[in-house]
Amino acid sequence: MYINSSKYFFLMKPITFFILFLLPGVSLLNAQDAGSDLKWPGEYQAAVCLTYDDGLDCHIDVAVPALDSYDLKGTFYCTGFSNSLRNRMEDWRAITENGHEIGNHTLFHPCDGERFDWVKPEYDLRTYTMAQMRDELMTANTFLAAVDGMKERTFAYTCSDFEVNNISFVDSLRNLFVAARSQGPIPESMDMVDLHFAPSWGVVDPTGAELINYVKEAQKKGTIAIFMFHSVGGGYLNVSEESHRELLAYLKSNSDVIWTDTFMNVMKYIKTTR
Repeated sequence: MYINSSKYFFLMKPITFFILFLLPGVSLLNAQDAGSDLKWPGEYQAAVCLTYDDGLDCHIDVAVPALDSYDLKGTFYCTGFSNSLRNRMEDWRAITENGHEIGNHTLFHPCDGERFDWVKPEYDLRTYTMAQMRDELMTANTFLAAVDGMKERTFAYTCSDFEVNNISFVDSLRNLFVAARSQGPIPESMDMVDLHFAPSWGVVDPTGAELINYVKEAQKKGTIAIFMFHSVGGGYLNVSEESHRELLAYLKSNSDVIWTDTFMNVMKYIKTTR
């Protein structure tokens, strides 16, 4: 089911359906990304990407130490105005040197103001233009390159919104980013995944068992489980530190059959293999 929280409109539990086919300007199967169903490296049954949105202190203080303790890598989608990124830039730079990824989450976190009354008028996607959106994303890429030195970047849609003034901007991202993360159910086949509209589960207060079961569903289908985390260990759209660690422990103990890596690395593998 879907809920309207104080900040986002997220998929609360993974539900297998294909509503994305109905979204204007978006197809799960894109001509440039299509190909025969791929085989994961080695003996891997599925891939997992752990992604964290908004560039929060808890990512540096809680999520990264937990990931490092299990030798797992995550992707952190930072806005340009992230207080944590501004105040702790050296800490953020250090995590990329240790193999974690910083992704683009825009400069100002614009969203659809009709759905969210907290959106400031100047950051309402209904009033953005395509040129304005592209300029914001390009500027964010430049800023993030100054942090980590990376020339390639992935993107996460803010509030999972993908339209400006009712026009999809998904296609305009294809030359800017290696891939982009949205939301949606675990794919039945990797053939169905548009790498610039990859599905993920936006979790809110999940149990460890629910997180693990999500991975098991991807294992059964032989596809991919992408997690969309926000606060870890307390805060908005939270996952508890305990549940988070339960998931990491499962991934580590099954690392021979589950490939856990950054969104960038997994998406590049899919792109080159297909």
